[in-house]
Amino acid sequence: MVGVMIRMRWRVLRHSLRGKQAAVTVIGFLFGLLAAGATFAVAAADFDEPGVQVDLLAAVYLMWTFGWLVAPILSGGGDETLRPEHFALLPLTPRRLAAGLLGAAFVGVPAIVTAIAFCGLLVLADGAHVVVAVFAVPLQLVFVVLLSRVTIAALGAALRSRRGRDLGILLAALVGMSGFVVQLLVRTFGPMIASGDSPVLSAVLRWSPSGWGTAAVTSSWPVALAGLAGLAVADAALLALWGVLLVRRTTRVASSEGPAHGRSFSSRTPLGAVVGKELRTWARDARRRVALMSTVLVGLILTVQPLVSGTGGPSPYGGIMLVAFGSLMAGNLYGMDGSALWHTLVVPGAASVDVRGRQLAWTMIVGPVALVLAIVLPAVTDPGLYPWVLGLVPALLGGGGGLVVLLSVFAAYPMPDRKASPFAAGRSPGLLRALTQLGIGLLLAVVALPVVAVVILGKALDAPVVEWLGLPVGIAVGVLMFWWWGGIAARRLAARGPELLAQVAKPV
Repeated sequence: MVGVMIRMRWRVLRHSLRGKQAAVTVIGFLFGLLAAGATFAVAAADFDEPGVQVDLLAAVYLMWTFGWLVAPILSGGGDETLRPEHFALLPLTPRRLAAGLLGAAFVGVPAIVTAIAFCGLLVLADGAHVVVAVFAVPLQLVFVVLLSRVTIAALGAALRSRRGRDLGILLAALVGMSGFVVQLLVRTFGPMIASGDSPVLSAVLRWSPSGWGTAAVTSSWPVALAGLAGLAVADAALLALWGVLLVRRTTRVASSEGPAHGRSFSSRTPLGAVVGKELRTWARDARRRVALMSTVLVGLILTVQPLVSGTGGPSPYGGIMLVAFGSLMAGNLYGMDGSALWHTLVVPGAASVDVRGRQLAWTMIVGPVALVLAIVLPAVTDPGLYPWVLGLVPALLGGGGGLVVLLSVFAAYPMPDRKASPFAAGRSPGLLRALTQLGIGLLLAVVALPVVAVVILGKALDAPVVEWLGLPVGIAVGVLMFWWWGGIAARRLAARGPELLAQVAKPV
């Protein structure tokens, strides 16, 4: 069955590598090769202090493991081209199903570049320990892939349950915040690793599961065998746990998406009905809640980073960052709705109302929090930054409200059913999503230019009145972008609605 699923995954991948997706995959592979090359450079480097090379390589492999853990969460989900629901009616044991999906997980750019990076163990090994490295490389690779799959499956199971949804979101937030912790640890302990001054830190790096392969190829034979055995046992345990989670996913019915009352909003007009529907969807749909969670999480991390790292107080730009990341995470609204889009298409003239309602709902969710941060944070940090913050927040809020629907119409992609894992992003490659988010970031930067120009002019002229003109300029720019980009999205939806429906309704 493993071979069958691998061939299925390969055929899907081969037929999908056309046009834009092929180019994106190639670019992603090249970036992955650069990261793997950097890992090889660490493995082949020669340091004066004994043991530093081993510690650095163990730290690099810890970062690779961490990337496999958090990348699917922070980017919106993992690849579920082959879903366990596709095989629910087949007489497969949990272990066979998990083994087959594990084999299919190795068919793709992330697993390939990670395997190349882990081949650095072959470079690090010396003499007969090359044999140990030959076994350590696949065991370490299987470990990180399984750890990623189990983490996503566990969080997805929690978020599909109404009672466990809030706990699942909290767990996901803690996983995401660990990236900030790792950044602080790198700044704090990086020099210690490079100098070899901390035996305790060295032991932690080598004897963490991510460092077992490194320890195995550089230690005595009893330690090497223990490291390989530990990886094998960990892989077997993770495979069994994944099998249990897959069975629960395919046999348990998800609970209601949320309470029936939801958040009220006037439905006396078509626009009010759309806004109310969107607000309820944001509150009930686990996938949208994950997007909101990621927005708040990243904004919080970037706001408190200077305070925690000891370089200053909280960032006064928290409101700006919240709006920016809220735009990045909400650019596939029609993809989340899927085939439900046909309800809008069969109603004459509903496209414009639907787009405007989605814009208003997103603004009502992100706007109040962003405005509170824009007012409070500069007051406790540097009041002189008020012209910057109060000018940029409305500009970016309006621009973001236009971009979320613009990207949802022009760059939509299908997603799994809402009862599937909320972290699953369908067949959208991670790099394609990253490039889309890069485009959103560049457009938001363009939106911010008029405000930045006015405030800089006021600074140059030493004229506070001119600086504060950034506020009305920001409001005007925000309203203009909100209306302009929303109008483009509405016309596109009205003209190409059937094509968009065919795109987002594809089975994944």
